[in-house]
Amino acid sequence: MNVDLHCHSSVSDGTLAPQTVARRAADHGVDVWALTDHDEISGQAAAHEAANSLGLTYVGGVEISVTWAHETVHILGLHIDYRNQVLHEGLVQTRRCRTDRARAIGRELETVGIKGGFEGALALAGNPDMIARPHFARYIVEQGVCQSVPEVFTRYLARDKPGYVPMRWAHLGDAIGWIRAAGGVAVVAHPARYKFTELEHDAFFDEFRALGGGGIEVVCSSHTAQEIVRYSETARKFGLKGSRGSDFHSPEESNAELGRLPPLPDAVTPVWSDWF
Repeated sequence: MNVDLHCHSSVSDGTLAPQTVARRAADHGVDVWALTDHDEISGQAAAHEAANSLGLTYVGGVEISVTWAHETVHILGLHIDYRNQVLHEGLVQTRRCRTDRARAIGRELETVGIKGGFEGALALAGNPDMIARPHFARYIVEQGVCQSVPEVFTRYLARDKPGYVPMRWAHLGDAIGWIRAAGGVAVVAHPARYKFTELEHDAFFDEFRALGGGGIEVVCSSHTAQEIVRYSETARKFGLKGSRGSDFHSPEESNAELGRLPPLPDAVTPVWSDWF
């Protein structure tokens, strides 16, 4: 099976509607698909309906922002019941501070000569409650200040850059609890991105597993071949199942197309092994 359990729509920081992402997944040979918008599940019903109409097996999903040891970590909730009230209320809490942070980013960008950042980013956000750094990046590219979204992040929006504003997200235990309340499996997204020391790395996965976490994204568009091997070993070491996802956001911006990733290594038990 061609399984892709990580992508985004215009409901969060992607550029395509959920139905369009579903069509793109089907066109690129995906068999099992999850839409995992950031801290938001309002696109789930549309994604599920579109998947059914296209013959895709749909998996309810979300990507929750967590703060752990001063690092922002993303936790996928997979195979969730997206109608679950506990999950819904938890995500409402997580989203509340996004607009305040976005206004602060706009103010920081003004200090380096980029005017109208908040208003420009807001106009590009399909869901105003989900305004995020990629919306600022797209606005800055539109203004001709940078040539690409990655360049904007490198110059303005990454940690220690002029437009970076830290944010305190959900607690790890809370996020895992919301996911489990919705009948889902908590999976660490793109683990190679996090700037953990070796000691922090093992401490994080120990805590994640102890709190009820169940999986790790072994194969994703930002992982090198060596990182796929490393996180296959991490999955086995901590007794976690493996997942696979493109982290698709946009035809112009994403590192990989939907469904166009290496297979999950045979040594790792797939997170979807007991779903179908």
